[in-house]
This record gives sequence, C-alpha cells and structure tokens, in this order.
Amino acid sequence: MKVIGIGLNKTGTKTLKYCLKQWGFHHQSYDLNAFQLFREKRIDELLKWMEKFDSFEDWPWPLFYREIDGHFPDAKFVVTKRTTPEQWYRSLCKMAVRMGPLNDFEKHIYGFSMPQGHKREHLEFYEQHNREVDDYFADRPGKLLKICWENDNEYIRLAEFIGREQLDQQSPHRNVSLPVYSGDNLIRAQFSRVLFQTKWKVRKFFKTKLKRRLKNAVITKDSA
Repeated sequence: MKVIGIGLNKTGTKTLKYCLKQWGFHHQSYDLNAFQLFREKRIDELLKWMEKFDSFEDWPWPLFYREIDGHFPDAKFVVTKRTTPEQWYRSLCKMAVRMGPLNDFEKHIYGFSMPQGHKREHLEFYEQHNREVDDYFADRPGKLLKICWENDNEYIRLAEFIGREQLDQQSPHRNVSLPVYSGDNLIRAQFSRVLFQTKWKVRKFFKTKLKRRLKNAVITKDSA
C-alpha cells in the first residue's frame, strides 16, 4: 500500500512525514528532480520512479494525484489542511521571509516567487485545490483522509486510516520555526528576510566558532 500526502506545502506535511516514517514507510518528501519530471510532463517516468517508495508528501505529489490514483489503485491519500485558508497564507508568508524567493517550486505552482502582495491568488489556489480533491474522491469512501493537525485525535484517525498502531499523541509538530513577519507587504517582507538571514548567519558563525574552540580545548587537554 502506498500513502500519498496531497496537501499543499505549509499544511503540516512534515508532521505527516514524521508519522509515516515512524511507521516504517520508505518515504519520499519533496524532490527537485521529481518536480522537474513533472514540469516536463514526463508523468509516466515519474510514476515509474514512485514505485521505489511507499509514501510521499510535499512537491510534486499533490499536483498529479489523479494520475497517481490511476497507476496505483490501492493507494490511499491524505490531504492536510490548516484551520483557515488565511492561516495557511500567513504560514506561507513566513516561509518566504525565512527562505527568500523560491523560483523552482512556488513560482511554477502559484505563479509568484513570494506570496506577499498576492493573497487573493494564493487563497484561490488553496481553496480550488482542496475543493477539487474533495470532488475527485467524493464517491469513494476510504480513499481520502482529511487532516488538520490543530484538531484533536488526528494521529488516531491517521493510524486507523492506514491500518497502523496508534503513535504517541504527544508527538510534536515537526516544523516549529522562529517567529518572523507574516504580513502581506512585500517591502516589509524583503526587509524582514534580510534581517532574519543576517541574524541566522551571525548565529551560525558564532556557533561554529564556539565548536572549534571546544574542539581545540579537548585536543589541548588530551595532549597535555
């Protein structure tokens, strides 16, 4: 059995990955090479490539779930969602501040490298994707599970859906990040991105420097 996560990014896909890997699935998350096959419409090659794995989430898997369903008739699908579309959009904005423009994925999928200033287009994409998923699986109960990690008992529902023993309900959210600007203003987002990445580089520099000092101290002590 294959389990395919078809929720959009920033909907709790990493939490889904954590659960599936805990259950021993040979898992594949986002993959740039796989995404390139999708962009080039080489779907048959991509489906053949998928045979090596048991479970999937993130890009490009949510973008061609119909073809996956046709090729793997026993597959089950999990669509992760946020409490509201606006909450998803804020999370997407925060990711853009942390990582900067994402041309490989976001620009191709949503039409923009950064979401700021394009709230309407992103919310429409989010709602349309989830609506089309619901419509596609509407007459086939047992094929699709809808999950929002903010709700209670979602780990239990996932375990029952794929026939696995229940995981620890206290499993932490797998993508907790430092707080950053989550608004819709592109100029503020770019300024916040530079500030965030500068702080990150400074922290990394001093952390590396501290590790070297500790390593040298240990070597000096052992040599004495």
